[in-house]
Amino acid sequence: MISVAEARTRILSAFAPLGGETVALAAAHGRTLAVDVHARLTQPPLPVSAMDGYAVRAADIAKAPASLTMIGTAPAGHMFAGTVGPGQCVRIFTGAVVPEGADTILIQENADADGTRIVARQAEPVGRFVRPAGLDFKTGDLAIPAGTTLDARHVGLAAATNHAWLDVRRRPRVAILSTGDEIVLPGTEPGPGKIVSSNGPALAAFVAQAGGDPVLLPIAPDDERALQAIAAGARGCDLLVTTGGASVGDHDLVRQALGSTGLRLDFWQIAMRPGKPLMFGRFGDVPMIGLPGNPVSSLVCAVLFVGPAIAAMLGRAETGPKTERAALGRDLEPNDRREEYMRATLSRDAEGTLRATPFAKQDSSMIALLARAEALAIRPANAPAAKAGDPVDIIRL
Repeated sequence: MISVAEARTRILSAFAPLGGETVALAAAHGRTLAVDVHARLTQPPLPVSAMDGYAVRAADIAKAPASLTMIGTAPAGHMFAGTVGPGQCVRIFTGAVVPEGADTILIQENADADGTRIVARQAEPVGRFVRPAGLDFKTGDLAIPAGTTLDARHVGLAAATNHAWLDVRRRPRVAILSTGDEIVLPGTEPGPGKIVSSNGPALAAFVAQAGGDPVLLPIAPDDERALQAIAAGARGCDLLVTTGGASVGDHDLVRQALGSTGLRLDFWQIAMRPGKPLMFGRFGDVPMIGLPGNPVSSLVCAVLFVGPAIAAMLGRAETGPKTERAALGRDLEPNDRREEYMRATLSRDAEGTLRATPFAKQDSSMIALLARAEALAIRPANAPAAKAGDPVDIIRL
């Protein structure tokens, strides 16, 4: 058995960023940027007012109260064409360009107006409530680096920097193959000895959430020829993920069936719980990750290995999974030689400390507990007994 860290390193070494494609800004949310986005303009292009009020010369209101003559207005989007001279001001609104000659803003709450006569009741320093040109960004500035997964903030920034189209990574096509005579589709009557397939739909959802394009293949029975025929549907994909058939039972046929049709195995079995019987190799030209059949093991291994592989293909700055520190919510027994990923809930104590409390039962068949879990608490191999309050690394779900 190899360690989780070594397994992840060997898996990630098999993947490189995919090619790019250009998408409209409206379709960019959730995509991963392939090319740096640079500002195509300066924002703001000229000094603008941050408040409603009057554009004035700071020297004219240095000794308040001071009387000024209003010579015009400057609403947002319409520049005042003249110049503010001594003793003059211009009515201005938020976002409007500050007129020539003015160097500060007298907010309307600090002024009294009587027609064109404006009385400043408060002095303001030079630059008060003025947003200088380029305050946000300047032409040529790096706005969003390649490898960023675009959220609403990035889409807004790309728009502000005058980009209507963005170059993003192609979504990895991930074929998902569930195996086993005992598996039936959701919505059907299972019958004696049968179970409803949850791995396929769960992994398809996981792949989509991670930024990939899932290709859900038919369920393969425990028959070599049928498994080979269905697995052939992964050709042209960027990754093949199988579930089940990776253990040591007489009917775990993935290695045997696919080995005769081009599967080259890199490793099999990881020192972890859940998920020991995980394999990685290449099926023809397609990298393959063989996940265990138990639903919890399958999804936990997806978090640890499939997600990072997708991130690598997307060229993301971080492949993950991201860990953070919490305090244990209960005592734990010593761990054995396998690194353990325990389903846990999260809470905050009276001092605001994040606490992770693993469920008492951690059976790898109990997907209901996984659905209730908010994190995986990581126990290193051979970890000694731990007390409530001890630090623990977690992966949020």
